Amino acid sequence: MPTMPTMPTMPTMPTVPTRPGAPEAPLDRTPFAVWLAGPTASGKTAAALAIARRFPCEIISVDSALVYRGMDIGTAKPSAAERAAVPHHLIDIRDPLQPYSAAEFVQDARRLIADISRRGRLPLLVGGTMLYFKALAEGLDAMPEADAAVRATLASEAATQGWPALHAELARIDPLTAARLAPHDSQRIARALEVFRVSGQPLSFFQRRVAAAIENGAANARSDWPAAFISLEPEDRSWLHARIAGRFDAMRDAGFLDEVRALRARGDLHADLPSMRCVGYRQAWAMLDAQAAAGGASSASLDSSASSASSASPASPAASPAATSASRFAAPSSFASACATAWREQAVAATRQLAKRQLTWLRSMPERQVVACDAPDALEQVLQRVAAAVDTQRAPPQPAERPIPFYP
Repeated sequence: MPTMPTMPTMPTMPTVPTRPGAPEAPLDRTPFAVWLAGPTASGKTAAALAIARRFPCEIISVDSALVYRGMDIGTAKPSAAERAAVPHHLIDIRDPLQPYSAAEFVQDARRLIADISRRGRLPLLVGGTMLYFKALAEGLDAMPEADAAVRATLASEAATQGWPALHAELARIDPLTAARLAPHDSQRIARALEVFRVSGQPLSFFQRRVAAAIENGAANARSDWPAAFISLEPEDRSWLHARIAGRFDAMRDAGFLDEVRALRARGDLHADLPSMRCVGYRQAWAMLDAQAAAGGASSASLDSSASSASSASPASPAASPAATSASRFAAPSSFASACATAWREQAVAATRQLAKRQLTWLRSMPERQVVACDAPDALEQVLQRVAAAVDTQRAPPQPAERPIPFYP
């Protein structure tokens, strides 16, 4: 397995600087929080744990995949030891059969930020689901709720016409939304068409209303970007690509494919669920579908081929995650080897595309403070920025006429 580039380590830092006379703890109990974002494999977990070693904090996950139970390896979920070292929230809160929306995240995150602040600790929001960050800062306009009947109709139409045809329909009614979606992005195409069919308004209409409300300073609009919104972004994209490939190989060797097999064996999950469309899971599910359609290959031979695929066939940057099909996996000689090679290529390529989308989101957020995650002193820079933000929140001692109650 290729060596995965590591996040640069940092020397022990001195005590966090504070203003003369400012107390060391607890933090001011206003709802102050630090946000730590970045593309996948940028080192967010390592940075978050470094922050937790320096400050009394609790971590709120901002990751749409970590909410699902039983999806540990392929999501790079923090280990049991890491979660024991510092409290984590919004992890393992949903069964893979259950959806979890941005609106639910905003509600949960606001509650947790308030609770953690009341405990005199620092809320640390960490993740790569940029929609969640943006929704938390700017709010969400009320959109139609999911409609099971409409979704069933769309699924039936997609089965007969194909998602590119539905994408073309979306382009006629909502060209703004269609322009940013790939023709095979079934989940987002379906949601955009569902919104239109239920409300008669395109999805972009609702999104424009939020942006206009914020720009015009509407009383009910939110624009709560935090003072400390740190973004880990690589200066050298090849550094991130190497980490993505190395992390996939590590997850594969840790039993990623067995994890997907166990999810399939439940019998109630399918490939169109949001949980099973997570990067890596989607490609593994398609590979196992192809294996089943071809009569099956032994688990041992498939896993063995997967382990050797990384050195025999490095991921191609041009590979498309949308090219997942049984014919792609078929091979006249070694079916298992072809499956393993295609799975790795497509999963790594899909993860690279995810990282590219995450970086595009981040560049649209001028409130962020960029730290080059591939810099030798990356962790030191992160801690210094957090220290500066925390220091501004520390309240100097104030004489009180009566004791101020504390409710833990």
